Amino acid sequence: MGKQLSVSRRNVGIFAHVDAGKTTTTEHLLYHSGRIRALGSVDSGTAQTDSMDVERERGISVRSATTAFSWKETFINLVDTPGHVDFLSEVERSLRVMDGAILIVSAVEGVQSQTEMIWHALQSLKIPTLLYVNKMDRIGADPARVLQEIHKQLTPMAVPIYAPLGIEDTFRGAVNVLAEGAPSAPTPGFDLAAAVEKLSELDEPLLSSYIEGVPIPAREVKTTLQRYARQGMAYPLLVGASSKGIGIEELMEAILDYLPGPSGSAEQPLSAVVFKVERDKTMGRMAYVRVYEGTIRNRDTLFNATRGVEEKVTQIRKIDGRRAEDIGLVAAGDIAAVCGLTQVRIGDVLGRSDAVPPAPRLAVPLLTVQVHAQSDAQYPALVAALQELTDEDPLLDLQWIQEERELHVKVMGTIQLEILTSLLDSRFGLQARFDQPSVIYKETPSKSGEGFIAYTMPKPCWAILRFQIEPGEPGSGLVYQSLVRGEQLLAQYQNEVERRVPEALQQGLLGWEVTDLKVTLTYGEHHVWHTHPLDFAVATPMGLMQGLAETGTKLLEPMLQVRITVPEVYGGKVLSDLVQMRAIFDPPQISGDRFVVEGRLPAATSLDYPVKLSAMSGGRGVITSSFGGYQPSPPDVQAERKRRGVNPLDQSKYILAVRKALST
Repeated sequence: MGKQLSVSRRNVGIFAHVDAGKTTTTEHLLYHSGRIRALGSVDSGTAQTDSMDVERERGISVRSATTAFSWKETFINLVDTPGHVDFLSEVERSLRVMDGAILIVSAVEGVQSQTEMIWHALQSLKIPTLLYVNKMDRIGADPARVLQEIHKQLTPMAVPIYAPLGIEDTFRGAVNVLAEGAPSAPTPGFDLAAAVEKLSELDEPLLSSYIEGVPIPAREVKTTLQRYARQGMAYPLLVGASSKGIGIEELMEAILDYLPGPSGSAEQPLSAVVFKVERDKTMGRMAYVRVYEGTIRNRDTLFNATRGVEEKVTQIRKIDGRRAEDIGLVAAGDIAAVCGLTQVRIGDVLGRSDAVPPAPRLAVPLLTVQVHAQSDAQYPALVAALQELTDEDPLLDLQWIQEERELHVKVMGTIQLEILTSLLDSRFGLQARFDQPSVIYKETPSKSGEGFIAYTMPKPCWAILRFQIEPGEPGSGLVYQSLVRGEQLLAQYQNEVERRVPEALQQGLLGWEVTDLKVTLTYGEHHVWHTHPLDFAVATPMGLMQGLAETGTKLLEPMLQVRITVPEVYGGKVLSDLVQMRAIFDPPQISGDRFVVEGRLPAATSLDYPVKLSAMSGGRGVITSSFGGYQPSPPDVQAERKRRGVNPLDQSKYILAVRKALST
């Protein structure tokens, strides 16, 4: 990746389960570094990184927000991400552009489902991470229990570097266990000996000294931890109470000490990725870009490798919460908002792709919902507004069926619908109505089979295709390959077929996306005179649908991985509910006076269960959930979706409809 950059920098994402105190921690980092003069608050709607009206009103983060501060001559880009599971797509996009992370865990609630999910994503991308146990001043704070949970549910390599002084209302700060002559900590596991024990599992010289009983200086332990922390093999753990500003300076020191700076060279050819798109009232579309190699300057022409287009940069801005300044250039290792790229989308690679890390896949929308305008006259404005919001969050996947005046979007959950309603009103002045959301099913072939199409009428046209269709492994998606040689079917026509296969599989026999299958093109033929370049675009859906009609398809339903915790007295009722909802669950456990059960639930049977559980348990029941994949539905579950457009199985009608659309 090149040499370390001359300016000392850190690119850090701040992550947590909802309500663990991310935005409050960010606010205090900005305040203690001198970046802001007065503290904002989430509750009063004055936090720097909650810039949307809806975020200030509801006190939750909906979009990731970039801000920056300097500490001891190091420039730190900080991305504050949402904690609510409905906005997981924002977290996913931020993860990709970070060199280091802070994962906040509440000292009261401990490790929660979103904490685990983010942790696994950080691990899969090998992102060095600091663990910060917040809310040490709250009633019920239990650092020893939380450390045990972290070791069990996240990583055994969490190494406490600060020990708490006091707890709950007596919490007054923390002592550095890696400082020379630090007193032994009253909390088990929070001392130098515990750090040495953990690190000796990774480091041979340290292990030898530990076994032989040789005293190891605290300085040496810190140096060893720094080395492994920056490689993402050990994870320094801190404690604090962000709302009181306790532990904040220690956290800033730890960012410098234990998280790596970006690598890359400003002199190399450009390699950058777009991780967020926003619309600015004066500058239009702004693309938030992380640069891995090279430099972007005002008035540069950039090549968008994902879309195959070139566009000119009009301005480069440093966005800091609600403020922005024109900086003229952004170089390797830095993050900025680039204006002038009108065709850019989230995830696009600018320049070379080889220095850009892969994107994690966490967020899977499980619900589809129809949106209605207040009147027919408002539909064009509503389509334009939702298209803009889809640019900012591609997972909304807006579908506009013009002939039937139907608008559909995909969402993660009901909170997201409330936020969309509020956004359409406050930002676009539109009153939209959303139907009840319905679950997104999928289909998969029931058996192997063949699809054949000879599209040779009405002239001029000629496209002959034969597909082999086979069921794939669960979770494998679509696997496509061609066995046809170039002299049989020209490369340009083969590329057209490959491009059209995923489109054609968006609607199967039951109207749902077809997945977990292998499609092989076994034969293809064009005609020297009669073939038109778009003939294969018309033929591919007909050949595939004819094949699916032969194989038949099975319905797949989305599952949720859930963890339910209730007072023990409600345990029996929860188990009875789980059986009714067709859940598959592990034997329940009793932890203290709490009943805990984990398992998999069909999304369709459990949409309103969080509300029901809360009502039943007097608000003391907690359900946390994450996407658990798709699995075959029981035979008695029927779910068919109305097809959009003409069915390719009705070939003559389909050819007429498509040819007319292509010509216009």
